[in-house]
Amino acid sequence: MRWLLFILLFPFAATAQGVATLVADSVEVTANRRLVATGNIEALYDGTRLSARRITYDRTSDRLTIDGPLFITTTDGALLIADRASLDPQLENGLLRGARLVLDQRLQLAANRIDRVDGKFSQLSQVAVTSCQVCGTQSPLWEIRAARVVHNQDEQQLYFDDATLLVRGVPVFWLPYMRLPDPTLPRATGFLMPSIRNNDQLGTGIKNPYFIRLGDHQDLTLTPYLSSETSTLEARYRLAFASGDILVNGAYSEDVLFDDPRSYLFLNGDFDLGRDYQLSFNFQAVSDPAYLLDYGYDDRDRLESQIAIIRVLEDDLLQAQVTYFESLRDDEADNALPPVVARISYGSRTPLIDGSVVDYEVSADAGIRTNTQNPDDARDFARFGARLSWQKDWVMQSGVLASLSSGIKSNRFFVNDDPTEEISINQTVPHAAITLRWPLSRQTRLGGTDILEPILALAWSKQIGGTPPNEDSTRTELDQSNLYAISHFAGDDRTELGLRAAAGFNWTRTRANGIVSVLSFGRVIRETEDDSFTTSSGLTGITSDWVIAGQINMPSGFYIEGRTLYDESFDMTLGSARVNWQRDDVAIAASYIWQAADFAENRAEAVSEWQVDTSVQVTDAWKISFDGRYDLAARQPDRAGLGIEWQNECATVNLSVSRRFTSSTTVNPSTDYGLSFSLNGFSTGRSSIGPAARCTQ
Repeated sequence: MRWLLFILLFPFAATAQGVATLVADSVEVTANRRLVATGNIEALYDGTRLSARRITYDRTSDRLTIDGPLFITTTDGALLIADRASLDPQLENGLLRGARLVLDQRLQLAANRIDRVDGKFSQLSQVAVTSCQVCGTQSPLWEIRAARVVHNQDEQQLYFDDATLLVRGVPVFWLPYMRLPDPTLPRATGFLMPSIRNNDQLGTGIKNPYFIRLGDHQDLTLTPYLSSETSTLEARYRLAFASGDILVNGAYSEDVLFDDPRSYLFLNGDFDLGRDYQLSFNFQAVSDPAYLLDYGYDDRDRLESQIAIIRVLEDDLLQAQVTYFESLRDDEADNALPPVVARISYGSRTPLIDGSVVDYEVSADAGIRTNTQNPDDARDFARFGARLSWQKDWVMQSGVLASLSSGIKSNRFFVNDDPTEEISINQTVPHAAITLRWPLSRQTRLGGTDILEPILALAWSKQIGGTPPNEDSTRTELDQSNLYAISHFAGDDRTELGLRAAAGFNWTRTRANGIVSVLSFGRVIRETEDDSFTTSSGLTGITSDWVIAGQINMPSGFYIEGRTLYDESFDMTLGSARVNWQRDDVAIAASYIWQAADFAENRAEAVSEWQVDTSVQVTDAWKISFDGRYDLAARQPDRAGLGIEWQNECATVNLSVSRRFTSSTTVNPSTDYGLSFSLNGFSTGRSSIGPAARCTQ
């Protein structure tokens, strides 16, 4: 018969906060006032659970003698396993022989003995520590052997004395004293695992990060990077608030590539200001154009510092932002685009009783160039404007979907430091448009659905007033998303005028197996030609290029889309394609673009380039990744990279090699090798654990 004893079992239970519970097959009290429990024993006190084969309680000495195998599970999830033990009734003080301590079901510490003190400290003697699968007498992949290890349960720290790291039983290095966090501690001050890097320009060096916990909501990581060619200190600072966070990344270097010190600083922040207002800001600065690429920090060729406030409601949108640009390109001066650009806008929409919608927007933007040496590159501009529009949609009896809209926009432009332009320009543009769609649906013989939709859009607009210099409508491109737009210009400096029409066709097929395919094509026909469009935009002439676009989406995670522009002679102006395949073991992203030469867009030669980024989980332990970009027009690679990762339950090894082939007056081609190793089981911030090794006879 199973016996269940409560409070009277242990005298301490009546005064303690918790209540002791014991379940055993047999319980007896001997003549010398000892309580003996045997067979399938389970004891519980204040969340600590004990399982054992035999427990003897001596009331005179207030001591438990426990015969194992015994298992103690503490409130924080730690597991103590021992052959035998002598403990107080609270299971907080005592001695365990032939014991193991398992933390977070990941890290195991085997010792000759474990001394428990106040339920807070566990002192282990002659210890072997590992998170690897231990197979008989075979040495694990790695282990740390120490004369003594103290586990502070409150601090969640492990303190090692006379510690040696062994790999497959071979000593690698020794430390007289070492402190490591246990797996239950997410953030702790200390060194992180180092990594080795070899670079053509910077030589072979080592990075050894040091993490500093500054509190529950902020931390700092300092990473010295030392090689024969550079002395660098990298830094990352994070600060979290209840309403947002700040992230700062930076580095300072002294190397053989430059005579002067080199550095960069990136700052990002996002905050919720309340009442649906969101604040975001970022700051980017670098000492020289080549620094980010030389050290592999970033591959951007323009810096963008910005502060912005946005408020999005169901029918209202408020945006305000100021941006500072700095170019890192050899062939682009900072003043090619205004270094300082500011914009503010507020828009609102109001549904009316007849089902139509009225929306309006007021906005202002400005651009400031700081080049005062060359008057041709010093033009500043500003714009203040408003727009009002009305739109109504309805369904005709024939099933045709009709949309009628009309509106007006008015802008006042100001130009400064440009002797060829007027100082002040007024412009008003009324417009009207109607769009007709006729969706037709049918069921296929295999259980799928076809939706055929011819579309016709007519638009008209007229400009009253002058034409400002073109600042924000220099890059315009025809695609399936703007084919039926009232204006194909991206900004407010230009507007399509006169009467024009856009005609096209959409075909969507949904198969019974879940595969969805879409095909779209169409073109624009206008009354008068607009010479503000560039030759590669697809919008020049009375008739635009044909835009043909399609996509296929499969339930298996495979996705492909493409778009082309063809002129009257069926010569291609633009072609682009993108492929994605996402599965648990495969991730592939590839893209291709071909674009005709266009001097108006500073493109003297045609662009032809493909790019691929893929990773494959070959086995549970091995993962291979590859990325590359190839310039078909120049017949040379731009960059390539290969990564190999091996991971099991106790270790992760990453090996990477990358090559940058591009060169300029500031950047030289270089090859970069990287090697990093981490021990899973300690608090290293890893969220996943690899497969456990299999034990074989």
